[in-house]
Amino acid sequence: MAEPLTRVDSAVQGLSSSPPKEKISHRRTSSSAAGVSSMKEMWDTRTKLHIAPETQRTGWKINTSSSTVEEKDILKKPLVTPMVRAVDLVTDLGSVITARNRQGVTIKDALDAIHKANKKRADDELDKPYLEGFEWAPEHTEYDEGNPKELKEMEEEWQRLLIHLSSTPGVSNFGGKKKKKAAAAAE
Repeated sequence: MAEPLTRVDSAVQGLSSSPPKEKISHRRTSSSAAGVSSMKEMWDTRTKLHIAPETQRTGWKINTSSSTVEEKDILKKPLVTPMVRAVDLVTDLGSVITARNRQGVTIKDALDAIHKANKKRADDELDKPYLEGFEWAPEHTEYDEGNPKELKEMEEEWQRLLIHLSSTPGVSNFGGKKKKKAAAAAE
């Protein structure tokens, strides 16, 4: 025991300390698809929306699942172009239903949101049980942007779609490959 025990200090002995650890960030980037905007951004840029014509007169009953739509291929199509992440759907009575999808709201997303709000209602409770279609009010309305009251109304209507319902299932002939084949076979 010639030498007494001493504390070893790496700085004293000229050794470098362990290298600083870099922070690795696993923060997720936005999960939304490219080219998909919010309704607020559509308002800010005054981008006009176009509703898919396939949504008109589908013959779909609002208290049934979206899978009961006759034309299944329309469910994958975007509800509006340009595509948006979320859209407020307003009924005749004023209730607001929001359809959301980070990759862009599809017709199925809108039908599912409407169904969720109406699935517990019986057929006899609904005076207008069939979806007639959607309407984007600014497409048919003229506004005076200089008038603050009209500008506020325009902003509210810009960011929502109106739901139109009917008492009869007005099925359109949009697409209709099966019906055309059946009609051709009958002749």
